[in-house]
Amino acid sequence: MDDSLSVEFEASLPAWLVEELPVLVAGGPVETAEDRVALANRLADRNWRAGNGGPFAAVVVDAASGELVSVGVNVVLATGLSSVHAEVMALSLAQRRVGRWDLGADGADLELVVNWRPCVMCYGATMWSGVRSLAIAGEGAEVEDLTGFDEGPMPEDWAGEFERRGIRVSVGVGHDDAIEVFRAFGASDAVVYNARGAGGV
Repeated sequence: MDDSLSVEFEASLPAWLVEELPVLVAGGPVETAEDRVALANRLADRNWRAGNGGPFAAVVVDAASGELVSVGVNVVLATGLSSVHAEVMALSLAQRRVGRWDLGADGADLELVVNWRPCVMCYGATMWSGVRSLAIAGEGAEVEDLTGFDEGPMPEDWAGEFERRGIRVSVGVGHDDAIEVFRAFGASDAVVYNARGAGGV
């Protein structure tokens, strides 16, 4: 560590995903819930195999039209930054694209789609982002059991907290495919980057 203090940081999508973005855009709207979660599951599986970070991906779409607004994957290992989870990447890139921090301003109805329930950090990031809905493949202890990641202390009524703030929640589409991604990760020797939390050292 040198004597000067850092003044900025950078987090980018991995090259393989940047190269795929034109194909994703050219594919047109991602209209169904099944297709949206399938995209998140596919990107999550590719991401951990490429060594960028954990088996997590997120997309932001226009809830009505299915227009793809942004995509994100976990890049903790690629950047050395613990906060750049898939949800943070997707939400931040969506905010950059629309030019505002509130993704729900001016009547926008944007949806965050993730391959599992957000961790405690991404729970807050999602809540403050302005998205109007959250779609996830599943929730519960399976992700921790299969991968070893510490997802943090979530409120018992986490979905109700979203709903009370006007954020619709749907759970379960693409569940089995998400589980297979986590199972493959857990069977590998990929890095689990808990910082002295559950399962950490």
